Amino acid sequence: MNRIKILIVDDERYSREELKHLLGQYHSIQVIGEAASGEEALVACMQQQPDVVFLDIEMPKMNGLEVARHLKELKKSPLIVFATAYPNFAVEAFRHDAVDYLLKPYEEEQLEQTIQRLNKLLNGEKEFPSPSSSSKLSVEHDGEIHFLDPLDILYISREDRLSRIYTKDSNYESKLALKDLEERLASFPFFRIHKSYLVNLNYVSKMIPWFNGAYMLELTNSTEKLSVSRNYVKSLRNKLEL
Repeated sequence: MNRIKILIVDDERYSREELKHLLGQYHSIQVIGEAASGEEALVACMQQQPDVVFLDIEMPKMNGLEVARHLKELKKSPLIVFATAYPNFAVEAFRHDAVDYLLKPYEEEQLEQTIQRLNKLLNGEKEFPSPSSSSKLSVEHDGEIHFLDPLDILYISREDRLSRIYTKDSNYESKLALKDLEERLASFPFFRIHKSYLVNLNYVSKMIPWFNGAYMLELTNSTEKLSVSRNYVKSLRNKLEL
């Protein structure tokens, strides 16, 4: 497994030192540099090409959200984890496709989950620790950030360049591609049944034969019938132990 190269960006030296100490406990992590401003961060990213930037938001001259916008324009754009004392920037932060949003003072359990997510995204780890009850999927809804329990999600569909997440009681929109959501939910019982559908296998109640080798899927707690592409039928049947 390749070590993940991380750049820490924070205008407060003690905050950088604390985070560097916490990250130093993970063998999969290598802190390759620090930056005390947004300008330093952009230069360091171009020179050192980190895999991930742990990025403070409240900084003078150029704040973390501005830095994130510039980083996305780089040829080799790093993943971003926002690390801040202010929870009120979360909605805007996730619009920059942030992997996570850590609040100071850091909670070791939350940092552990962030590192697990980074290992999954960057090293393609197949074995993932069993999800804890605190593992949540963050989505924006009506200007707020909602934290969904993945086990409450029935299915996710891709519609008009947006992913729509359906739970028993409501539905939410996400700008994340279905592939990205599939990666984030890899440690939960989700399965791709179609290029436009990702389903929670815990809620599958019936498979109905359809045309040309395809199937329709019925879910508990949903009146919607989902199309199973014939390319996914065999794998789905194996998953369901048929």
